[in-house]
Amino acid sequence: MERIELHDKKFRLFIPNEKIEEAIDAVASKINADYMGSGSTPVFLSVLNGSFMFTASLLQKIKFGCEVSFVKLASYSGTSSTGQIKELIGAGSELEGRDVIIVEDIVDSGRTIVELHEILTRLGVSSVRICTLFYKPKAYKKSLRIDYSAMEIGNEFIVGFGLDYDQLGRQYKDIYIIENQ
Repeated sequence: MERIELHDKKFRLFIPNEKIEEAIDAVASKINADYMGSGSTPVFLSVLNGSFMFTASLLQKIKFGCEVSFVKLASYSGTSSTGQIKELIGAGSELEGRDVIIVEDIVDSGRTIVELHEILTRLGVSSVRICTLFYKPKAYKKSLRIDYSAMEIGNEFIVGFGLDYDQLGRQYKDIYIIENQ
């Protein structure tokens, strides 16, 4: 079984790229069904840095007119959440009155999407939907609906396909899980 080492941690292969792409195909089909022919030109708001690979793969499968923008929020340090959200690069007034689809790499505690939803509401967006590559239902305790979830996982710490451990591991096309946590 393939393994990688990042900083002081070892990780083993958890989800191969083929399974990730199949899950993205399925979630893209749901989004296409909801928006094709709707007359809306939604903005896919990609949450950096972790969702860049998911966003790129997802948008290649979208079959209607759309825009993409990016926002950067941070709440992680090492393998755990700091519990505080810091808006680093924000969304602007160009989103006012628009339909927005948040594209997130992983939803666990939900702090990031709740904060981003509040920011978007203050900006006056028309609607907000949430799309995530990975969803941790046992960790998620917020009331916001997750509209599109590609894959559900447990509370494991994972890296690859955009997700990192202290900035390392984003470049891997597969998902790796931490060993001996």
